[in-house]
Amino acid sequence: MFYALYQHFSGYADQLPFLNLLKYLTVRIGLALFTSWFVCLAMGSRFIRWIQAKQGRGQPIREDGPEGHLLTKRGTPTMGGLMILAGVTVATLLWADLTNVYVWIVLGVTIGYGLLGFIDDYAKVTKQTTAGLSGKAKLFFQFLIAGIAVAVLILLAPHSPSTPGLETSVAFPFLKSLLIDLGWFYIAWGAFTIAGFSNAVNITDGLDGLAVVPVMMAAAAFGLIAYLVGNFVFAEYLQVHFVPGSGEVSVICAALIGGGMGFLWYNAPPAKIFMGDTGSLALGGALGAIAVTTKHEIVLGIIGGLFVVEALSVMIQVGYYKLTKKRVFLMAPIHHHFEKLGWAESTIVIRFWIVAALLALLGLATLKLR
Repeated sequence: MFYALYQHFSGYADQLPFLNLLKYLTVRIGLALFTSWFVCLAMGSRFIRWIQAKQGRGQPIREDGPEGHLLTKRGTPTMGGLMILAGVTVATLLWADLTNVYVWIVLGVTIGYGLLGFIDDYAKVTKQTTAGLSGKAKLFFQFLIAGIAVAVLILLAPHSPSTPGLETSVAFPFLKSLLIDLGWFYIAWGAFTIAGFSNAVNITDGLDGLAVVPVMMAAAAFGLIAYLVGNFVFAEYLQVHFVPGSGEVSVICAALIGGGMGFLWYNAPPAKIFMGDTGSLALGGALGAIAVTTKHEIVLGIIGGLFVVEALSVMIQVGYYKLTKKRVFLMAPIHHHFEKLGWAESTIVIRFWIVAALLALLGLATLKLR
């Protein structure tokens, strides 16, 4: 909104110096982060009291989960992801260029997945069961939302003048020129990236602060990637594919960081509220959509490697048990395995944060190692 005001009144830049600052993407990135943080933090206490009154007994806790969870987490309200979504949406609408198609694609996926997560959380709370929407229904709508978003990207996104066909191609890290053009099959690839990563973040969200901080780290890494690949000079210097207009996505990345910071204020151990599927599905979907728009889908697997490992631990556990009736891990996802080994929750969370930070740096290294 404010960027549109700048464009409208650009002829009066001398009289309105504040608006003149808004032509700089870096300024709007900083303002988006602060705005999202403020909205989320300001909602906090009132929203938690209101949602607690509505939910009563709070989020249902798995009876077969780690023993301590029934005592320490029972009665904690969920749907805290609404706080993050509010911050991200407000910050994006205020500071992003609303004529940019990438902004609407990423924001649309984020809100769509947030709504899907809200429906799932609502079903769990009202029925007081850990089973919300069926897995098949959830996957169907995840792929539907993601498929529509990728189709819109192919049809409406600006074409790269230096790389024809980039909008339907898969780029590979460490290899500066290798591209595989999937044509319309790219919709399936993009939808798999978005839906898969959304579920990976959802699986990781099992301990206080475990998911939100690695999401912020991944958002920071992709904010830098979006800024660089959206700038022709930087993209040429780093020998990465130039994606016109994608720099604007860094505003949403900043909003994700700010919203995550505001939410973490209340989610830090012991958590006053959980983000629920409302938050985890939305945040994972947002990162997946950002990776697709910046043509760094494979790099997402490196930067978000923690989430990938968490998802793989569940698939390995389920598959191996079906074949042998035995378990690889004491409990899946893998963070529960470490709980069963006797690690304190805070120890697991902080060590996983360290791993997430190292993976984010490794992912960023792919920009130069070509």
